[in-house]
Amino acid sequence: MTKDAGHGSARWIAAALVALTLAVYALVGENGFVDFDDGAYVYDNPYVTEGLSLEGLGWAFTTQHSANWHPFTWLSHMLDVQIFDVEASAHHWVSVVLHAANAALLFLVLRAMTSATWRSAFVAAAFAVHPLHVESVAWIAERKDVLSTLFLLLTLGAYVRYVRAPTLANYVWVAAAFAAGLLSKPMLVTLPALLVLLDLWPLRRWSLGSEQRAARRAALLDKLPLLALSVLSSVATMVAQSGSGATGTFDAYPLGERVANALVSYVVYVQKTLWPTGLACFYPHPATIGASVELSAAVVAASVLVAATVLVIWQARRRPYLALGWLWYLGTLVPVIGLVQVGSQALADRYTYVPSIGLFVMLAWGTHELLEQRAGGRAVLAAGALASLGACATLTWRQVGVWRSSDTLYQHAIDVTDSNWLAWNNLGNQHLRRAERNTYDTTRRERDLRQALECFDAALRARSDYSHAWYNAGEAHLQLLEREQAVEAYRKSLELDDTNTDGWSGLGMAYLNLTRFDEARAACERALALDPRHAKALANLAFTYALQRDRGSFDATMQRLQAVDAALAANVYEQLRGTK
Repeated sequence: MTKDAGHGSARWIAAALVALTLAVYALVGENGFVDFDDGAYVYDNPYVTEGLSLEGLGWAFTTQHSANWHPFTWLSHMLDVQIFDVEASAHHWVSVVLHAANAALLFLVLRAMTSATWRSAFVAAAFAVHPLHVESVAWIAERKDVLSTLFLLLTLGAYVRYVRAPTLANYVWVAAAFAAGLLSKPMLVTLPALLVLLDLWPLRRWSLGSEQRAARRAALLDKLPLLALSVLSSVATMVAQSGSGATGTFDAYPLGERVANALVSYVVYVQKTLWPTGLACFYPHPATIGASVELSAAVVAASVLVAATVLVIWQARRRPYLALGWLWYLGTLVPVIGLVQVGSQALADRYTYVPSIGLFVMLAWGTHELLEQRAGGRAVLAAGALASLGACATLTWRQVGVWRSSDTLYQHAIDVTDSNWLAWNNLGNQHLRRAERNTYDTTRRERDLRQALECFDAALRARSDYSHAWYNAGEAHLQLLEREQAVEAYRKSLELDDTNTDGWSGLGMAYLNLTRFDEARAACERALALDPRHAKALANLAFTYALQRDRGSFDATMQRLQAVDAALAANVYEQLRGTK
């Protein structure tokens, strides 16, 4: 282990890291929920909004909701609601506190492994204030990042203790912390391999020499139970993701395209770590807009990765921190690098939350070795560290503001990326929802609907096969009483996705507005064939029967609607009464 020139108190440095993190994220308390998965994880999730309960506990351990199996994450959201109710500011602050705890733990664990106080402090501070990590901290739906990393760092701390005192009790703590991490987010499945790297450096539990065969064998054997946990978590995750349809097909994302995108993403993540600008909540995968990763870019990226890997392995004996940091970065990104495509993003800032630690280790130990023994080296190190951390903290402060609301989030993504069909569609949804809520100011309502249509049109220019944007355009046209355009938009949406019950119901209403009763009834019945309890489809079908003077069918449909949504049924009666 190396000795560090600094003699700061670990306790006070850890406290300073917590204070720094809380200060940099101070604006988070002004942020609200965003409609980018926050509803699925908190405010629209009936199990979560009930707080802690036996029913919620059972649901957390059995659900595949949101294409993942992470029961501890669900329980953390339920606990937040139990304590703070559904109040965005409190939920944000819990995530920030967890992030601050992670920064302090990272420092303490690195220091325990390396005895290098100030280098460990720099790594932890960079982790605390780096803008790439704002998405993991300021996005309530990404609680799983900060929570799982807390358990990851506890696992590493327990492992250091186990290495120094290899008892069964100490090993149980390692396994328990790791299991808790996997129950929070399955991205931690590569941890057994990470522990093998840490065995080599800085723990120096064994070396690559032949004389270390027995020690190497023992060190590898104690990873087997942890590897078994990783396999179980991987299987559960694959079942959840494939069952929810979140996993992209090879028709949509060919293997060659996945490999090329993964290679480029590895390099882009390094670039964004060193120069963190242009950060967005969503980066469209080239395959979603009819494009592909340029072969030249993939070849250059592969060359850079191979060259860097060869270099760090060549320097492994003299500079083991390079091999640890680089392989930490490469390895911990494997589950989310896109070889198994989940979602339609090319990359995501949140995926760097743990992998970036490896790059920070390379930077801290590398600059220390380069400058420490030079004249004035310590001053240069200190000035450089403060300048880089200050720049990162400033950018993070600004990036926290990007997450203030759904509007600011999507507008920023549009501003810093090209062809961002998802951001355009979601921004249009904000205008559409405002128009639906505004029942008094007709001028403003029409303006919102026109702005919504402009956004949906921009989304469709970027991705013409985006069924959600066609559906949303249908909704906007219908509210503007542009019935023919609404029918056209709904039909295009359903050509792309004929399982959209809302789309069939909306099409039924559009036909009803055109007094095309047979087509309206057929569309509503198609929606009800997919979901017999679809309230809007039942209401639209009831209106159709009422206008056709089919009293028997109307009464039967209203009975079904009454059982599903009594309030909507009463509203239907009220509207029909007003038309007499």
